[in-house]
Amino acid sequence: MLRIVVALLALAGPMANAEVTILTADRIHTMSPARPTATAIAWDARGRLLMVGNAQSLRQTFPEARILDATGMTVLPGVIDAHGHIMSLGLALMRADLVGASTKDEAIARLREFARTLPAGAWLLGRGWDQNDWPGKSYPTAADLDAAFPERPVWLERIDGHAGWANTAAMRAVPRDLGGEWQPDGGRILRADGRATGIFIDTAVSLIDAVVPPPDAATRAEALTRALASAASVGLTGVHDMGVSVEDLALYRQFADAGKLSLRITAYADGDRAALAALCKSGRYFHPSGRLRMAGVKLYADGALGSRGAAMLADYHDEPGQRGLLVTEPAALEAAMVKARDCGVQVATHAIGDRANRNVLDAYARVIGSSAAPKRWRIEHAQIVSPIDIPRFAKQGVIASMQPIHATSDGPWVESRVGPEGLAGAYAWRRFIDSGARLAFGSDFPVESDDPRLGIYAAITREDLDGQPPGGWLPDQRLTAAEALQGFTVGAAYAGFAEAEVGRLAPGLRADFVVIEGDPLAVAPRRIPGLRIRATWLDGQAVYAAD
Repeated sequence: MLRIVVALLALAGPMANAEVTILTADRIHTMSPARPTATAIAWDARGRLLMVGNAQSLRQTFPEARILDATGMTVLPGVIDAHGHIMSLGLALMRADLVGASTKDEAIARLREFARTLPAGAWLLGRGWDQNDWPGKSYPTAADLDAAFPERPVWLERIDGHAGWANTAAMRAVPRDLGGEWQPDGGRILRADGRATGIFIDTAVSLIDAVVPPPDAATRAEALTRALASAASVGLTGVHDMGVSVEDLALYRQFADAGKLSLRITAYADGDRAALAALCKSGRYFHPSGRLRMAGVKLYADGALGSRGAAMLADYHDEPGQRGLLVTEPAALEAAMVKARDCGVQVATHAIGDRANRNVLDAYARVIGSSAAPKRWRIEHAQIVSPIDIPRFAKQGVIASMQPIHATSDGPWVESRVGPEGLAGAYAWRRFIDSGARLAFGSDFPVESDDPRLGIYAAITREDLDGQPPGGWLPDQRLTAAEALQGFTVGAAYAGFAEAEVGRLAPGLRADFVVIEGDPLAVAPRRIPGLRIRATWLDGQAVYAAD
């Protein structure tokens, strides 16, 4: 233990200028078919891998190299989260945390405690509530918040990011009357007797978002700093950041220019807005450091399953007459796809329900053709897919960008939403792989934890951290440990057009890797969430070291 920590600290100083550095470990999983395992890797001062093999051979080849000894450790290729939200993670770390609150009363108690840290008149912002975890599973209301916060505006994002909970003070700030029968396109305002209850779903959340004071520059920089530190601490070296604005990209660029971007960010523009327009005008963006790029756009087809916004082919089992929401009008969605295609921009479309997934597959076929092509267009989430549509992903060359941890979070209530007949294509990783589809794995943080160990564990077991349900939810869809890790490395790299740079440990690729206690491909799956991250490396430099 001590040897690697001392070496890491030393490398941050004078050793950083070494011509060649060698790291030795008990086992190195390369994810490269030519050499699946090794005991040493060597890289140059540019952070490029020179050689992968056994320690003796590398020492003989580079006799003057600096040596880092990771005896007792396992090394993995840098882990890539194929679907996260970096600024949302950073801001969430600065707001009230309602994740895991088991009752409405517990959520409000947490809010009271957090409110003590706020100045008078400031908005109380938070996220992470989930009515599915509460007795009765019914939505909360503004009245629940008003008793505790009669004057301070309160606005709370649901766990999935597709609904919000406001108190009366927050709703009063909206210039438009929220009552009546009207609904925003692609969204829902829940009402009782014609009056807004305080719950806003999908595009309706923008009504409250528009009146929340935006964070200032210092707050945004602090949020990014916290998000980067969190990602490095759990072993992430790369993230596909979904929904990045022009302002977010400018902040990332500032960090990259200053050498402070400790994460490889593949940014996807925030829909058919200014960032996509900039890509079409100026071309795809690549920072010279190799740590920041924007060459794709994130679009939305539907909402989320937990708030019944996912667009379904049949009625929701627990709400007859409701089939979810098409967040973007289909003609506008397809027009954005055509625009992206003509600008040479990769498309990643959020689609959760089976109707949304079919609509997106159909639109992709019209826009880029129905046979597999190197466009690498993606569907984000693909949570409920008709079994007859699953083979279309491979046939059309569409990547299924999925989040294993969603299955263990959502499993307890999914059947109540879609009925038993809807489970055949639910979070169906095994069916996708068996059909020949390419998978890329992520977490959707901060909807879920940014810790990839939890995603790997979920993919293997389909159990939550308490081991429930025993044997896993829909256990025939479980993956092997190697398949799970591939989704977070090779699969994610391919989805981001970066397989020649990252995702494996092989000569010529970047020296992005993670040092971990224990081997996630060998230990009992229940141990994986507890395997300690000892160090995270990017371009041959330590960006995180434990202790």
